[in-house]
Formats: sequence, C-alpha cells, structure tokens
Amino acid sequence: MLPSQHKLTSPTQFRRVIKGGRRAGTRTLVVHMQERQRSTEDIAASGPRFGLVVSKAVGNAVVRHRTSRRLRHVCMALAGLLPAHADIVIRALPASAEASSAKLAADLLKAVRKKWDI
Repeated sequence: MLPSQHKLTSPTQFRRVIKGGRRAGTRTLVVHMQERQRSTEDIAASGPRFGLVVSKAVGNAVVRHRTSRRLRHVCMALAGLLPAHADIVIRALPASAEASSAKLAADLLKAVRKKWDI
C-alpha cells in the first residue's frame, strides 16, 4: 500500500498531471509526469506522488486489482529514484495484465527515462 503522502487523491490532481504533464508510453504502461508547484498542500509531501488508472480494458476485477497491487509495489520501489517534486499518473494498458512485476518496473523506468533525465 502506498503511504498517503505518495498518493494523488483528487480528480483535479489527476487531471492536472494528465493535461499539463509530459507523456511517455511503453507496451504495458502510459506514464504522465509533471513537476508540481510548491504550495502549502505540497510542503507536507515528501517524495513523488503516484496515481494509478487501471480500466476494465485490462481485465476483470481480479486482474485489475492484481495489476494495481503490482504497480503500487513498483511505485514504492522506484520512489527513491524519482524526483521528490514529481506527480506521476500511470495508466495500465491491457498488456500489463500478463506482465510480471519486473517487467512493469522496467517499463516504468523506460517510460520515465524517455522524457526525463532520471
């Protein structure tokens, strides 16, 4: 489970990152990333914040939940490598249902490195 300081929680936050951020994709994921502005809301946040979008196109409820769990663990493992002021929305594509955690981690890093110097 992601700690609350590492979560995007409101639809407004998701919308801001998706519309205003940079996008990169792989076979299993589409990653939107934006540097957040310093505000009173973000002062308490320590580290990057993540939001996950896993639609019905990925599979049934069991498959979507398993994919979300894998992505949450990947996010926590990679949180130390990403900028602390980053907001990241990860959209799972249907191929992510069969992907292993290692493949998801590799694809997330690949997508982030495509657009950002990390």
